[in-house]
Amino acid sequence: MKTANYYLLSFIILGIGIISCKTKEKKEATNTEESTVWKVDFIDNFDTFNSENWQDQRIWVNNETHCYVPDGEFGTREVSDGSLKLKVVDTGKPRPCDNLDKNGKQHPETQYVAGRIVSKNKKEFIKGKWTAKLKLASNGEASMFPAWWLLGAQNNESPVQEADENVCWPLTGSGEIDIFEHHGDHQKDHFTAGAIKSLGECDKGDWWSLRKGFDVTLNEYHTYSVEWEGSDLVYRVDDKEIYRNIGEGDKYPEKMFAILNFAKITDSPMTGEWVMEVDWVKHEYRK
Repeated sequence: MKTANYYLLSFIILGIGIISCKTKEKKEATNTEESTVWKVDFIDNFDTFNSENWQDQRIWVNNETHCYVPDGEFGTREVSDGSLKLKVVDTGKPRPCDNLDKNGKQHPETQYVAGRIVSKNKKEFIKGKWTAKLKLASNGEASMFPAWWLLGAQNNESPVQEADENVCWPLTGSGEIDIFEHHGDHQKDHFTAGAIKSLGECDKGDWWSLRKGFDVTLNEYHTYSVEWEGSDLVYRVDDKEIYRNIGEGDKYPEKMFAILNFAKITDSPMTGEWVMEVDWVKHEYRK
């Protein structure tokens, strides 16, 4: 005959087992959560211009009407008060430009100069999450084309600095992901984001089928990011998801570098100087 003490002991043992199981479940859940935590492996707060992170890129692309100049000439690239300023500046008279296109053709003389920096061969990462905090001093003017974007590290455009930089855009190794582009010709306080769809040949890319436009107050600071989530590319503004390229993330397995530039893309006259101000840039990976 089982006594009351026997039933009490059984109840205690059962309770300990339940608590142990719940503790194990909680621990496993915590471990799962930790595995999705982002860890920063690169950040630049732009206290100075750090040549270990960035270099100027002087190249003629997209029929841009300005000349990219080195070392912040004409104030086109400067760091002050804890932020990077990239500018388009009207010098007032046409000047020779040494920028070359991918076929070696030299840019014609132009009175406009601009700033463009890349983390090429400095800070390059596979997948993860890229974020920049930036704003524009003004927006919505014809010909404006500021951008924050990524390009595959084997891209064969200047400067070619390593032996494997021999892949033409937008093939794998030279793929493109645009996190933020403002097309001033189209609309004020509006930008687009999305991947470039490779059509399988050199210089054959679909710019628009994977892209979408969004409204935001561009002369206020916002964070603009893209992250690889499974096989998707997820775009966010101020940590809020705004868009998703479903299934496109696996098409970008290569190391990628970051680009920040302010371009002028038509002959429309400009007023004053155009400025994109960048507070910081970072890359993260999942632990």
